[in-house]
Amino acid sequence: MNEFLSRRQVLGTVAGGALATFAAGGAAAAAPVAAQTYTPPALRTWLSLNSGWRFHQGDVAGAQAPAFDDTSWTPLSVPHTWNGQDGADGGGNYYRGVGWYRRRVTVPTDLSGKMLFLQFAGVNQVADVWIDGTLLGRHEGGYSRFRFGATAQITPGRESVLAVRVTNANNPDVAPLSADYTFEGGIYRNVSLYAVDKLALRMLDYAGPGAYLRQRSVTAASATVDVKATVFNNNSTSRSLVVRAVVTDTTGTIVADRSSAPQPIAANSGLDVLQTITITNPRLWNGVADPYQYSAHVEVRDATAGTVTDVVTEPLGLRSFSLDAASGFTLNGRHLSLHGVNLHQDRAGVGWAVSDADHAQDFALIKELGATAVRMAHYQHDQKDYNLADAAGVVVWAEIPLVDAITNSAAFTASTKNQLRELIRQNYNHPSIVFWGIGNEQRSDNTATNALLDELAALVAVEDPERISAYANHLGNDAQVAGHADTTAYNKYFGWYGGSYNDLGSWADSLHGAEPQRTFAVSEYGAGANTTQHALNPPAPTPGGSFHPEEYQALLHEASWKQLAERPFVWGSFVWNMFDFASDGRNEGGQPGINDKGLVTRDRSIRKDAFYWYKANWAATPTLHITSRRWTTRTTASTELKVYSNATEVTATLNGTSLGKRSTTDRIFRWTGVQLRPGVNTVTVTASIQGATHTDTATWTLT
Repeated sequence: MNEFLSRRQVLGTVAGGALATFAAGGAAAAAPVAAQTYTPPALRTWLSLNSGWRFHQGDVAGAQAPAFDDTSWTPLSVPHTWNGQDGADGGGNYYRGVGWYRRRVTVPTDLSGKMLFLQFAGVNQVADVWIDGTLLGRHEGGYSRFRFGATAQITPGRESVLAVRVTNANNPDVAPLSADYTFEGGIYRNVSLYAVDKLALRMLDYAGPGAYLRQRSVTAASATVDVKATVFNNNSTSRSLVVRAVVTDTTGTIVADRSSAPQPIAANSGLDVLQTITITNPRLWNGVADPYQYSAHVEVRDATAGTVTDVVTEPLGLRSFSLDAASGFTLNGRHLSLHGVNLHQDRAGVGWAVSDADHAQDFALIKELGATAVRMAHYQHDQKDYNLADAAGVVVWAEIPLVDAITNSAAFTASTKNQLRELIRQNYNHPSIVFWGIGNEQRSDNTATNALLDELAALVAVEDPERISAYANHLGNDAQVAGHADTTAYNKYFGWYGGSYNDLGSWADSLHGAEPQRTFAVSEYGAGANTTQHALNPPAPTPGGSFHPEEYQALLHEASWKQLAERPFVWGSFVWNMFDFASDGRNEGGQPGINDKGLVTRDRSIRKDAFYWYKANWAATPTLHITSRRWTTRTTASTELKVYSNATEVTATLNGTSLGKRSTTDRIFRWTGVQLRPGVNTVTVTASIQGATHTDTATWTLT
């Protein structure tokens, strides 16, 4: 296709009454009434269930029974994984099996009469959940949120026993079957309980928000959004229902307000209410330049009683986007270079059991880097990540965990499609998400694989026709697997798994020349680096070998980005990876159990040289970085000083003696033939950037 056009925003829910019109940011523009503010009523009760758990690794018969004695089990809080250590020590022999979790739950008595729902933000990979020995249900899939209704099993004011059996054992019916990362088991995200009114937005619609905001058209003059409220009446009698949708700006001022006409909703049944709202002169969600978000509030009202029974607030970032085979990605009618990183949910010490603070630190580093896009590989991420992406203005590629291989069975197909529905419905309202990924690196291009990918692409078109489906391919330009999604990206490791790092541009030119109507991106590229290993201008290391010098990774990324930056028809590029991560089957680069292609170490303590290369090219903030700074002990006197900076000129000294000034157009400043003296050497560089003087220093000892 020559051009794939799509327009999409993110709303939360709208409010009823006459439609009020306001200018962007809440400033009144010929409004028929005075500006009004709105504060959503707090009608839902949310209880954290993260603390007070007891855990046992291994299967135990009868552990779901309320009277089961768990006093010898390990006390802990979730998030938790049992593979935080053995999943990153190499050998590929980390524990994959069953773990049990139990805790007591007492719901406050004032929640009597409410509907109760247990929510799990992520459990890997299959979870069975009991209350007081009654099975609430099973959830298959390790990355999506899920909920179970618990109203009949939990009596407010009385203690109940919650038991969860988790297994991360290989399951042929559930994706992923295999992948280049550790499949860590456990309740590794938050657990909570919701109490809502009997007349409320649906909680069990694939654990989605119950309110879905479809952006029909967005321009500088106006934004039109369909608001679908999925309501359920858990009462034993029918009700008269009104849905109100209210959109507010960041000050709380109402910019759109609409209510549906009263309509009946039968007992113990659901009803979808669709309304269309218009916001005039909207302030757009404009990526990192201005990630502005409105708030959309969806109220459910009992028309007879005249009361609001439920309200949900969702983010609304109004934007339009498109892909063009010649010019790449467009946001709000303007070209935007999508350059960024891939992201995994893993860090040293805790594995997948990362905290909200950990997520925030990751996005602070991504923001520092200057990325405009993030591919959240290879599965649905925690809601915190998508919220942070919304606020940061980075464009997101979200995807399901269909990696490497499939099982040609009805069960696997159903499970995979279910994971895709969960991904889309739970994240439908995030403005940052533009791409829905339907898979990554299928090793087979056979009939069964292509049939599944075709079904997944079709499902995206039904669930969310405004966004773009994408696929990450590594089987070659002509592989059939690349032909199902709206756009295809390629995982290309030139200079690492073959070829030269100078081949990336010629490959892209060849594909573009052969198929000028195809839109495509580079979904992965990169090289490994151990920050304790060094060499001057090293040749390509052996990928599976023990020596991965930091300098080679930097050389590969220098060459790769230069080639990508010159080719706007490549709509996006994503470094593999932002952070080193656990892959227990690996043993390379002197770090068993670690994939070391990150720009930052797994513990987030070291930004590698390649990180600063991208920061110098992508970020607006001043950058001045001496490379090879961690190569502190030298055995050869003659060396090179290389600096990454977004300055126009850099001055260097060695041991107080001037090495002169350098200027360049490619952000790389070099001094060759630098002679170190025996003992300690201090090199200092200075540059004026944005009107201020910046300095960087490194110390190298010649032995």
